[in-house]
Amino acid sequence: MNKSLVLMVSLALAVPALTTAPVQAQGRHHRVVCEDVQVKHNGSKDDHRIIGTGLGAVAGGLLGHQVGGGKGKTLATVGGAVAGGYVGNRVQKNAQDRKTYYATERRCHDVYD
Repeated sequence: MNKSLVLMVSLALAVPALTTAPVQAQGRHHRVVCEDVQVKHNGSKDDHRIIGTGLGAVAGGLLGHQVGGGKGKTLATVGGAVAGGYVGNRVQKNAQDRKTYYATERRCHDVYD
């Protein structure tokens, strides 16, 4: 079969499907509604601040391990890791907040009455 003939037949079948209104939209009024929306953009992919928490916990645990002896050393290590994780999380949050900005974007959608 000729390629031109195949193309013409394909177009002849596709055009009515592209120009016919969807069945659910027939007999209904169509309008487009647009609104301006505030969109938050942050410069980080680590929304849960895992990196800051992890690095802080390791650093705090290492520092806590330097303190005390026996069971006190274990307690100091765990306490240092918990405190370091919290501090690391807050440090990363503050850094991310400085990179965050808001932009107004126009969003439009179809409404059928």
